[in-house]
Amino acid sequence: MRILLSAFAAVVALGTSAQAQTYPDKPVRIIVDSAPGSATDVASRLMGDRLSTVWGQQVVIINQPGAGGSIAARAAAQAVPDGYTLYVGAASVFTALKGAPGVAPNLPVELPRDFAPIGFITQQPMFIAVAPQLSVKSLPELIDMAKKKPGELSYATTGRGRITHLTMELLQSRAGIKLQMIPYTGGPTAAMADVTTGRVAIVIEGYSGLAGGMTGGSIKGIAVASLDRLADFKDLPTVAETLPGFLAGGWNVLLTPVGTPDAIIQKASADLRKAMDDGELKKKLAAMGAYVHAMTPEQVTSFSQEQQRTWRPVAEHVAQQAAEPAK
Repeated sequence: MRILLSAFAAVVALGTSAQAQTYPDKPVRIIVDSAPGSATDVASRLMGDRLSTVWGQQVVIINQPGAGGSIAARAAAQAVPDGYTLYVGAASVFTALKGAPGVAPNLPVELPRDFAPIGFITQQPMFIAVAPQLSVKSLPELIDMAKKKPGELSYATTGRGRITHLTMELLQSRAGIKLQMIPYTGGPTAAMADVTTGRVAIVIEGYSGLAGGMTGGSIKGIAVASLDRLADFKDLPTVAETLPGFLAGGWNVLLTPVGTPDAIIQKASADLRKAMDDGELKKKLAAMGAYVHAMTPEQVTSFSQEQQRTWRPVAEHVAQQAAEPAK
């Protein structure tokens, strides 16, 4: 009996290995939880184009925004685990606080419980910009104004509990200020209309969502939440220059449903690293404030767990704030 089982296992392993060698042999769907035009969407589409070239198969990006990312996560988790439906997990779905008001039961995502990791896509430091009507030219000036007008200045985010929201909560805590949060579910495009007209004072987002406004002058970038100034934005101060050690940003990882054969995961991971190592792709991503960091599946798991430890206290603070009116 043991001999038969061993033989069967060997046949299955050989079959899976053969599948991996030819993977993919048909189009691959990649589910993204963000609206078109968001930083995650743009980076995912650039990645998808490169993977299409590497694989010789079409990569189709499927946008499924809403419910703080839980709609996309649920759809991806329920897909057949064969490597043909993948999922771009954004930082926000990992940092959502379980059980908090407005947070879906299937969040936060945890690895390797909910998905099998494939690799890292990009990291996007958060950019802070202000409406032109707001008479501030720097983060210190914004902090000074906020201290004089506690709770009066509003800021736009891509949703409650998202990394944009958590970043501004951390900023308020570190700076000792109070701002009013205005969530938008339609991505940065929806928020920009209100910021450019001055209805909302501040917006925080990855650079791709703010690029048009910043380069066109309809909003003014005042800081980026990276530890050091970025090579492509040398004149833009970091938040850390005002609040030492401040680091915050979005990031995206490529995942697959639990149960996907390891041989396919390893093949997809190697192909992803090859695709993201393209010089032209890196240049395009850097121009929009997104930076490539190659990771193995194991490194993705470790990274996501470390990020959850970092942001969980901030998420808990957000949940406490939401519960206060009910007291």
